Amino acid sequence: MRRFGHFDHAEDATQEALLAAATRWPVDGVPDDPKAWLITVAARRLTDLLRSEQARRRREDAVAAWTPPQRRVVPGADQPDRVERTDDTLVLLFLCCHPALSPASQIALTLRAVGGLGTAEIARAFLVPEATMTRRITRAKRGIKASGIPFGLPPAEERAQRLDAVLHVLYLVFTEGYAATAGPNLQRGELTAEAIRLARLVHRLLPADPEVTGLLALMLLTDARRAARTAPDGALVPMAEQDRSLWDAEEIAEGVALLTGCLGRGETGTYQLQAAIAALHDEAPTAEETDWPQIVALYELLLRISDNPVVALNHAVAVAMVRGPRAGLDLVDGLATDSRLADDHRPLSVRAHLLERAGDAEAARAAYLAAAARATSLPVQRHLHARAAALPAPDGGAIPDG
Repeated sequence: MRRFGHFDHAEDATQEALLAAATRWPVDGVPDDPKAWLITVAARRLTDLLRSEQARRRREDAVAAWTPPQRRVVPGADQPDRVERTDDTLVLLFLCCHPALSPASQIALTLRAVGGLGTAEIARAFLVPEATMTRRITRAKRGIKASGIPFGLPPAEERAQRLDAVLHVLYLVFTEGYAATAGPNLQRGELTAEAIRLARLVHRLLPADPEVTGLLALMLLTDARRAARTAPDGALVPMAEQDRSLWDAEEIAEGVALLTGCLGRGETGTYQLQAAIAALHDEAPTAEETDWPQIVALYELLLRISDNPVVALNHAVAVAMVRGPRAGLDLVDGLATDSRLADDHRPLSVRAHLLERAGDAEAARAAYLAAAARATSLPVQRHLHARAAALPAPDGGAIPDG
């Protein structure tokens, strides 16, 4: 994009380069500099595409306008190694969050171009048909092209306009990586790692912004539990049953330090509050010693500034831990009419868990099975079926795990 200024063509050329690598590298061996090989092949493919078009001269003129003469793909030896010059992914992130695009288009395009999510995955996150999301992403690409904006980080005064979208996108990419919405694996490590890497870059760019710091802290404090979330066979392990010795102490320490440094610096935002909740979980020696009253208080603060049904669902779980499962069930019942959760398995899963704690095995089993029918992640489906099968049958036996 920096060289040619064509979003669609750059994406197509990159895909062709990756296909060429998948075909040739197993035979010829991996080159000494794989990234340079891919860029070179993609650039050749893109050049061929442009040359085949009748409006070649007009496009070359547009490319010249897009790329300042002094701009280099790689900084010279005499230039400082700054974030602005060295990471094109960060540039692409801010480019996709241009204010000319609607917020929904910003997020969708960034998840596709930067986060690497498929269109179907993004459609599920937005609760829209895949065809609708395809059209939305296509329009967003055209909007970027029509805007004529250069490939580079926006001036400092414009970054604030895009920051909310940037942070929201990084949050969604991390969330999809930590708890994949579909597929055979519970987690997608490449997505969580990329989200953390980009969050670090944004933090380096805006170190004084408390919400940027809060998001990075939240990611680290959450990712610290990753190794304990799955059993050797890939099965989901609930937090209360996890081996906490597997939690990453270094990530927890870094996340707590970041959170401590940003709290109290201006207005407390949603990412800081979520990071504070994650820190309380991480710092508890055992599940039984978790400070649930403090977690309830933080969720109540979060609900005041965030109309998010998933936050409300988590708040219900925390309330149940403090005041009993029936109090939590009352809150879950209050979310039954929220259309944003209409096809989501999580309300039924939470309801099943609370019914199990309340001693209503029959209703809990029905809720677990209904939640499993809605879940699109195979490990989550297996976990919910296993929970249902473990409940005592009406005659005092157990339901066989079919």
